Amino acid sequence: MWKDRHMMISLADVLSAAERIHGRVRKTPVIELGREKPTSRGSVWLKLEQMQHTGSFKPRGAFNRILKAMEENRLPETGVIAASGGNAGLGVAYAAARIGVQARVFVPETAPPVKVAKLRKLGADVVQVGRIYDDAYRAAARECEKTGALFCHAYDQPEICAGQGTLGLELLEQIEGVETILLAVGGGGLFAGVATAVQGHARVVAVEPECAPTLNTALAKGGPVDVAVSGVAADSLGATLIGDLGYQVAVETRSESLLVSEDAIREARRFLWDDCRIAVEHGAASAMAALLSGAYKPERDERVAVVICGANTDPSDLAG
Repeated sequence: MWKDRHMMISLADVLSAAERIHGRVRKTPVIELGREKPTSRGSVWLKLEQMQHTGSFKPRGAFNRILKAMEENRLPETGVIAASGGNAGLGVAYAAARIGVQARVFVPETAPPVKVAKLRKLGADVVQVGRIYDDAYRAAARECEKTGALFCHAYDQPEICAGQGTLGLELLEQIEGVETILLAVGGGGLFAGVATAVQGHARVVAVEPECAPTLNTALAKGGPVDVAVSGVAADSLGATLIGDLGYQVAVETRSESLLVSEDAIREARRFLWDDCRIAVEHGAASAMAALLSGAYKPERDERVAVVICGANTDPSDLAG
C-alpha cells in the first residue's frame, strides 16, 4: 500500500528535506562536555535534539513526509494516519496541526495516558485499539486502505528518513571536524537519515539496548528479522524489526551496532541529569551509555558527537 518495495535514500533527498522543513523545526544546539566529560580520550559534544518540538526528532520526518505529498498533490482530503503511542505519533500530530491537515493516530490501549493526552492536545483524532503496537499498526493499515489517507510510517519511509537526516547536516555545520556520531537505534529511521547525510564526512555508530537488538541482529543474520523487545527503553526503542532503509544504509556505510545493558542505560540517564541537568527518556540515554560503559572507546583526540534524541520521560525518577 504505502510501502515502496524499492525504497532508497540519498544525500539529495536529505538536502531537499532540509530546504522543505526550514523554519518549521528547530536547529537544536550542541554543547561540549567539559569537566563532566565521561572519557578522558577525545572531545565529546551532545546534540540536544530533545529540545526539538514535541521533545524528539520526529517532527523533522513528519513535516517532510506531509509537505512533500502536498507539493506532489498526493495529500488527500482525509489527511494523514500514523500508528504510534509515542514520539512518532506526537511528531505527526504536531506537523499536521501546523500544516493544517487532519491527523488520526492509532495507539494500543496500553499506551501511556500522558502521551494519549498530548496527542489529543495537538488536535489528533486518537484511536485506541489492541494491546500492542502491531495491533494499532494493522488497524491503521486497514483505515488507510479504506479512506486513502496518507500513511506516515514511524521510521521506514524515504521522506521520513530524509527528514530525520537533517539532524546530521546540522551536526556537520555545528562541530568542525566531527568524526564519529553515536545515536540510539530502534526502527532505524534516524540512523538511516543521519548516516546518509554525513557519509564521507563522519561515521555513525548505532547503539542499541541488549533487550532490543534489531539492527545488531539483522547485521548478524544478513537481513531484518523479528526480535524480542523488552527493557527500560522499549517505550521509545520498541520496534521488533529494523526498517529496510535502516538496514540498507547500515550495510552500504559499513556501520556497526553496539549493544548496551539495562544498567548502563540507567547510569547514562542519571549522568545526563546529575552532571548536565538534561532530562531524557531511557532510549535517548542509550547513545551516552556506549561511552560511559566503554562499549565505545574513542581514539585519543577523536571528535565525538552524541545525539540526545528524546525527552518524553517521567521526571519523577531522575534522581533515583
